[in-house]
Amino acid sequence: MKPRIVSLLALACLILAFAFIAAAPAAPNKANLPATPAASAPATPAATPAEKHPEIREALESLRRAKAHMEHAAHDFGGHRVEAIEATNQAIKQLELCLKFDKD
Repeated sequence: MKPRIVSLLALACLILAFAFIAAAPAAPNKANLPATPAASAPATPAATPAEKHPEIREALESLRRAKAHMEHAAHDFGGHRVEAIEATNQAIKQLELCLKFDKD
């Protein structure tokens, strides 16, 4: 019963992490924006900072906390804990790449 609970916990963490990614609003496609002449555009700062993506950052922190809990678990749960930790590491890696990719 306990291995199943750990597996379900790991699966729930991964689902939540990817749900945060799917729920995050997408940036508008620059190719679909209407062209405006530069002369009629109002003065704006030279560069706007990239989005912070709080949902992805929150998912990262949740996964890191879940990983720490799994690493300090009292039992091995028949190897399922190790697999859950590896899956969590992959999810963390993907979210970090997601944030790194959004540097435009």
